[in-house]
Amino acid sequence: MSTPRLTLNAHTDRASVSKAGIPDPAFHPSLPDFATTPLRSAPKAAQRLGVRSVLVKDESQRLGMPSFKILGASWAAYRTIMAHLGLPVGAQPTLDKLREAVAAKGSDLTLVAATDGNHGRAVARMAKLLRLAAIIIVPGGTVDSRIEAISGEGAEVRVVKGGYDEAIAASAALSDELHVVISDTSWEGYTDTPGWVIDGYSTMLKEVTDEIEAGHVAEPTVVVAQMGVGAFAAAVTRQFASRPARLLVGVEPVSADCIITSAEAGKILTIPGEQDSIMAGLNCGTPSVIAWDDVLRGFDVFVTVTDDDARDAMRLHHDDGVEAGESGAA
Repeated sequence: MSTPRLTLNAHTDRASVSKAGIPDPAFHPSLPDFATTPLRSAPKAAQRLGVRSVLVKDESQRLGMPSFKILGASWAAYRTIMAHLGLPVGAQPTLDKLREAVAAKGSDLTLVAATDGNHGRAVARMAKLLRLAAIIIVPGGTVDSRIEAISGEGAEVRVVKGGYDEAIAASAALSDELHVVISDTSWEGYTDTPGWVIDGYSTMLKEVTDEIEAGHVAEPTVVVAQMGVGAFAAAVTRQFASRPARLLVGVEPVSADCIITSAEAGKILTIPGEQDSIMAGLNCGTPSVIAWDDVLRGFDVFVTVTDDDARDAMRLHHDDGVEAGESGAA
């Protein structure tokens, strides 16, 4: 197993980070079971770390799913499908308006996504809500329970040889007039949809800053976020780069360290081989092009952690009453 490492980012320039793109406030509340998720105190984690307090944004129940990923997938699906059908976003976009558009002009569409975590399941849920077909592509080695969760949303799951990057390539190859790709990472010529995914995540982060500004919690001195391809990380830095936090810290597995490796080089790099951490949602080999600049300029520190670190963090979160998965615990 590789050794964990910590890198002080030589490229930090928070003033150059993009402003957060918040989705229309009418959209996410129009989805079934929408509610603001809690910001929980984690006193045992604080005691272990020797700090005054630790707060955890608990995304174990978001819109009926065990992850915040539905926030990005849903907003990106709305914007992408409306654009694909040649329709304007419209005032006060809602799920019902999207359903009406799909019923009128797009009932034969299939949503496509690649995933190594919860993004694909979230896209499958959106397809289910819109009564559309879905094809979700996963890397080889994806555990059966994850595949079953996606297929349980009514999607066709295809397993490809290789890792996350190969799954992304397979999803991109399906794009045509009837197959609409909803990806959370970008490539040359494909940037709008992953940009809308990042914007969708901002709903969660605005919930945090709203609590700060209302005086319910103190302004954090350190903000920690997991990396993956960098989509969520970009949303975090866009929300917090202009705020007083002294440090923004990015975390990823030692075996899927594409962000820290790229940051050390000052440019996007692809790490070789398959990524096999138990932190499945972070098993990514190449940073997202559209997220990269904001991640590189916004974060102060990057650190890698082992699978054992993730297991230990899960236990610690559990002791504090937070049910976190491996990627969330990172």
